[in-house]
Parts: sequence; C-alpha cells; structure tokens
Amino acid sequence: MSTLPEGFRCGLVAIVGRPNVGKSTLLNRLVGQKVSITSRKAQTTRHRVMGIHTTDTAQFVFVDTPGFQTRHAGTLNRAMNRRVRETLADTDLVMMLVEAGRLTREDRQVMELLPADRPVILVVNKIDHAKDRAVLMRHLQEVAAAHAFTEIVPVSAKQGSNLEELLKTLEGYLPENAPLFGEDDVTDQTERQLAAELIREKVFRLCGEEIPYAVAVTIDKFEEEGRLRRIFATILVDRDSHKAIVIGKGGEKLKSISTQARQDMERAFDGKVYLEVWVKVKGGWADDVRMLKTLGID
Repeated sequence: MSTLPEGFRCGLVAIVGRPNVGKSTLLNRLVGQKVSITSRKAQTTRHRVMGIHTTDTAQFVFVDTPGFQTRHAGTLNRAMNRRVRETLADTDLVMMLVEAGRLTREDRQVMELLPADRPVILVVNKIDHAKDRAVLMRHLQEVAAAHAFTEIVPVSAKQGSNLEELLKTLEGYLPENAPLFGEDDVTDQTERQLAAELIREKVFRLCGEEIPYAVAVTIDKFEEEGRLRRIFATILVDRDSHKAIVIGKGGEKLKSISTQARQDMERAFDGKVYLEVWVKVKGGWADDVRMLKTLGID
C-alpha cells in the first residue's frame, strides 16, 4: 500500500464481553487466521492481543481482551480486569459482544464499564443458535434498552455470517489515519508469545473440565535455524494432580497437546517446528505477582 487513498481510516477497536461469548473466535475470523486462542473454558484469553485486518480503504487494529471476571477476585483475575479497563481507555472504538438470546448479569456488568465518549457497537454473536426470529428480535430490543449503543450488528463468528456488514459499520467510525502496521501484518504478537498461547489452548481443549484455567506456559528456549524453529516449553500447573492430568496415561495426553500445538505453529509460522514440552508444578503461581509479571500478565 505505497500510496494511501484519500480518507484512509485506521484505529484501535476494543473487543469486550463476558467470558466465553466468542471474542477470540470473532477476532480470528476478522483477521483471517488464528491470533487469539479459543476454548470452551472461560478466561482463555489473558493478554491484550492485537489482530490486524487491512483493506484498500482502512486498517482495523482489533484488541481482544480477557472476559471481564466478576466471580473470582484472585491476583490473576484482578490483573486481567485491569487490562480490560486499560484497553477501553485507549481505543478509538468499542465492540461489545453478547450472545444471541442471552443477556446475563455479567453482560450488564461489562456494560457499566463502557466509555461514554466513544462509539460502542453492539455485536450480537451466535445468531446461528437463534432459530426463532421473533425471539431474536425481542432479545435485540432488550439489549438495545440496556445501554445506548451506537449501532447493533448481529453475526455468527463461528460461521462467518454478516462479518462484511460488521466491518463496513466499524469502518464508518474509525478516524482518518495512516496505517499503524504493514498491510501483511496480522498480529502484534511475537512468534514466542503465540507459541506459548497455542500450547495453552491445547491444554484447555484436550483436558476439558478436568483442569482449572490456572495453567500457564513458559517458552524456555526459542531457536531459529533457517525455516526450522526449535521450541522448548514448560506447562505450569498448580498441583501434582493437575500435572498427572496434563501428562495423561503413559504420556499420551501430553503427546497429543504437543502434536496439535506443533501443527498449529507450523501453519502460523509457515515452517517446520521441533517442539519439546514439559510439565512442572508451581503452586500458587496465579497469585504470585512476580510470576504474573514474568508471564506478561501484570
């Protein structure tokens, strides 16, 4: 994009909502590849993750945030909630997600955080689950009455429905600016950060409800040899019983986690990956401020 068209728009768009409403799935859809991890477990996203989508007329810098946590008050959750507030304070536009047919107490608590001085687009996700159009319309009216949203756009992040309309709506509220990133950039995350997140995603997906979300991944070594990346990582868990779950019988669970994470990395990095993953018990890490800073969650 050597010469910018007149009136080119670029800005930061915060994606907010309660846990498990589909923020990361929507971000990945809008960007066109995985930049934020997803699972059915609440609180999968911990960091502020940027996903970048560039067109001929605009650059959207989407900022995925942790689901705002109202049920637990540990050090980790306070750090994530602070990250949500900081993101809302320095973006140009806010996109709040709710689930079609549901308006919860947690949704309303997120609405209380929404800024009054910036456009807030309500995105009603999972419309593919709403089979009765009349019920969906009543839900849209209920949500519209709960906050003074600038616009309302129904979508299905999972199926990719109505995303072009969403982008068109968002573009109208972006400020006129030169792009912040290159036209081929899709995220501000380093490969090292993305590798850690992809491993953590596989832990959640393959261990299911057996393991709490207090799992972290550290990258101990990241080496590049041409197109080959050698990655050595450690999964941190809180208890010995959690370690046994992650490793699995005969090491099969850990092998599956490593294989699936490696395959995702090879797609993301466009090259071969050699991956070694270990599991270590570090009790109380989620309430250790110094540990959270080391992991970039402060």
